[in-house]
Amino acid sequence: MKLTPAQLNKHLQGSLAPIYVISGDDPLLCQEAADAVRSAARAQGFDERQVFSADANFDWGTLLQAGASLSLFAQRRLLELRLPSGKPGDKGAAALIEYCNRPAEDTLLLISLPKLDGSAQKTKWGKALVDGQQTQFVQIWPVDANQLPQWIRQRLSQAGLAAQQDAVELIAARVEGNLLAAAQEIEKLKLLAENNQVTLETVQSAVADSARFDVFGLVDAVLNGEAAHALRMLEGLRGEGVEPPVILWALARELRTLANIALQYSQGTPLDKAFSSAKPPVWDKRKPLMSKALQRHSAKRWGELLQDAQHIDAQIKGQAQGSVWISLSRLSLLMAGQRNVLPAQ
Repeated sequence: MKLTPAQLNKHLQGSLAPIYVISGDDPLLCQEAADAVRSAARAQGFDERQVFSADANFDWGTLLQAGASLSLFAQRRLLELRLPSGKPGDKGAAALIEYCNRPAEDTLLLISLPKLDGSAQKTKWGKALVDGQQTQFVQIWPVDANQLPQWIRQRLSQAGLAAQQDAVELIAARVEGNLLAAAQEIEKLKLLAENNQVTLETVQSAVADSARFDVFGLVDAVLNGEAAHALRMLEGLRGEGVEPPVILWALARELRTLANIALQYSQGTPLDKAFSSAKPPVWDKRKPLMSKALQRHSAKRWGELLQDAQHIDAQIKGQAQGSVWISLSRLSLLMAGQRNVLPAQ
C-alpha cells in the first residue's frame, strides 16, 4: 500500500504494518519519515533495534536470519535495512521478496532507500516493496523552488513562529532548495525571533557571518546611483562566497517594487500612496532612496530590467547561456543609472 508523507503520521497512530519502506532523495524529509516510524514503533513496544547497511558486501542472509531468530531481550523488535545504492542485486532481490512474502512475527522492518524509478518499481522486488500486502510504501518527493517558500512558512509555523513574506523569501534564496539547511536556519530563528515574529532583520542577524548580508548594502548603493561602489560590493560578495541566487533575490525584490510603483505613478497615483500600497510597503527611511531611483527610468524601463532579472534566474538554473556574474554586474549598473555598460550575456 502506498502512503503519502502527509498520510504517514495519521497511519502511525493505529496498528503498525510489518514493513515500512521510505523511498526518496531528500535527506531531511526521508529522515523525518523514518524517525516517525521509529517513534511509533517505540511507543508500541518495539524495544529492540537492529540496523543493517546493505553495501556491496552485505550478506543478505543475515536479514532473513534476524527475522527468523527469537529475541532474548524484547518481545517486539525493530529491524532497519538501509540500501544506499537502491540496487539490492540478485541475492538482495530474492531476500527482499522472501521477507515481504513472509514477514517475521512481532517484528517491524523499516527499509530506507533512494527514490525508486519506474523501471525499479516494475521488478519483482520493487513490486514486493511498493505493492506488497504487508508493506507500507512512502514515496518522498522533493520540494520544488515554487513550493519552497510555502514549505518554509509551514515549518516556521510548526516552530511557533510567524514570518514576514520578505523574510521567508530571503530564507528560500539562501538555502537554494536545501531543506536541511532551511531547517537549521529555522532552529536559529527560534532563538533570535522577538515575540515569535520573524522579520527580514531577524533573518539577517541569524547568519553567523554578517558580512554576507552586505547584499543589502549593494542594493542601497544601486538605488543611490553609486555604480562604482555597487560593482566593488558585488565583487566583494562574490569573494566572500555569497551565492548568485541571494544577490539576484535582493535586486529583483527592489525591481518588482520599483516597476510597480513607477507604473502606478505613471497612471496618476500620488507617489506616497504608491509607496504605502506596495507589498511590502516602502518604509519611510527608504523613500528617499526609492524616489531617487524612480527618477532614473520610466515604468516601461523598470519592467524591462525586471525581465533581465528573470533571464539571470534562468542562467542560474542552467536554462540560459552566459555568465551569471557579468549579468549581475550589468543589471546593477543599469539600475544605478549607467547607460554604457556591457551587452547582455
